[in-house]
Amino acid sequence: MFCQKLQKDADGLDFQLYPGDLGKRIFDNISKEAWADWQKKQTMLINENKLNMMQPEARKFLEEQMQGYLFEGKEPDIEGYVPPTK
Repeated sequence: MFCQKLQKDADGLDFQLYPGDLGKRIFDNISKEAWADWQKKQTMLINENKLNMMQPEARKFLEEQMQGYLFEGKEPDIEGYVPPTK
């Protein structure tokens, strides 16, 4: 499959990991590699912002960050983290 995030052919996800239309879009367009990269950033965001995933606002914030990262080329703002230069 062609990964929209990495802009190259890569192994797709084995199954839909996120619910709803966004989950389908991720499954159809995002590779395992790009998803693994996002999961690392997601963990940093949860820890840095002390997010409580039981709160709808925290889940909405993470979903917006995920969508921006995977589909819009936006790096999440994580204090002290500098993305590697290509």
